Amino acid sequence: MSGTDVEIADIVREHGEAYLERFGHCTPWQHKRVLLDIARCRTAAMGGHVDVCTECGLLRCAYNSCRNRHCPKCLGSARWRWTQLREAELLSVPYFHVVFTLPQELAPLALGNQRVVYSLLFKAVAQTLSEVAADPKHLGAKIGFLAVLHTWGQKLNHHPHVHCVVPGGGLSPDGSRWISARPDFFLHVKVLGEVFRGKFLDMLFRAYTAGLINCSGKLAPLRNRSCFKRLLAQAKRHDWVVYSKPPFGGPAQVVRYLARYTHRVAIANYRILALANGLVTFRYKDYADNNRIKAMTLPALVFIRRFLMHVLPGGFTRIRYYGLMANRDRGRNLALCRQRIAEADISPAPVPVAPTEEPLELPAPIDPARCPACRAQSMKLLRTYARPFLAPEILARPTLAWDTS
Repeated sequence: MSGTDVEIADIVREHGEAYLERFGHCTPWQHKRVLLDIARCRTAAMGGHVDVCTECGLLRCAYNSCRNRHCPKCLGSARWRWTQLREAELLSVPYFHVVFTLPQELAPLALGNQRVVYSLLFKAVAQTLSEVAADPKHLGAKIGFLAVLHTWGQKLNHHPHVHCVVPGGGLSPDGSRWISARPDFFLHVKVLGEVFRGKFLDMLFRAYTAGLINCSGKLAPLRNRSCFKRLLAQAKRHDWVVYSKPPFGGPAQVVRYLARYTHRVAIANYRILALANGLVTFRYKDYADNNRIKAMTLPALVFIRRFLMHVLPGGFTRIRYYGLMANRDRGRNLALCRQRIAEADISPAPVPVAPTEEPLELPAPIDPARCPACRAQSMKLLRTYARPFLAPEILARPTLAWDTS
């Protein structure tokens, strides 16, 4: 298969059984669940339903989705709803996109302790942004922002980092006025990097001392306290990368840009070029070579292993909100921000639109109540089919030999 015919589901169906035969003994049950859901998504194994248009009589048959958050075909509607909510909360000020990245020395430790280390990463990022922004030497304001965890690079390698969308300013400590950041500058990235490094390493050492860090397998040498300290010292010697830039054309554009990543898995189907002879070819952007688009070929089992590295622990929250945008008081805080911004008569400065690999406009999800033939809001559920979906109206797709449920 090649081109648009190839999906992650095809790779899992063809090579998932071989992967589990080889690595099933060390594969967590959450990973097995992801493989099974992706393979069964929108197939007979998930069951299905038939809708009928009460106006023109059209029958519409469909398989059910798996709704697994790691399935690339089940995120469109969630992404659309999230984008609509975030755009409704935008303030009329410039926004900044800030990215905090863990150094590669700590990536294996993070992979072996995802829940603990990713939580510490969020905590260190939130404290860093909030404290540096509150410092009168920098901004002197209480800010709010949303943060999104990514664990992958373009080559599906493990690359933990957090994307933040931050309004360009905040409320004064007493809430009486809005303090604006410069239109082209938010906070000094070198200062952010130094504070972030210190906070994260301190939190990580405290977690290790409390026995919260699992050092098994390849991490076994880190059970020795001296080895762990040497790892932290090695990580401390490097500058920690914090990237910041103004938004892409305006506040709404940066939310749409980020929405392409909030509800997305490590690799989208459109990037897969071919599946043949046990090899998967996909395209990636080479940031080290002037952002050129290149192709990489991996054995299918290696591709699946890399994909599963980015499956988050069950119940782990990937999108979090802090400061003025914290869930508890967000509505009241945003109303106060809008009032103070209006009193200060602030309007967002125009910023250049950055090139992107995809359009910023997000297509609206298909309205299940609208008939695709007569366009009337008249589609009604006619009947449902339990698993397996073997309705004569739909040609069933093949199921996996290892799917016994």
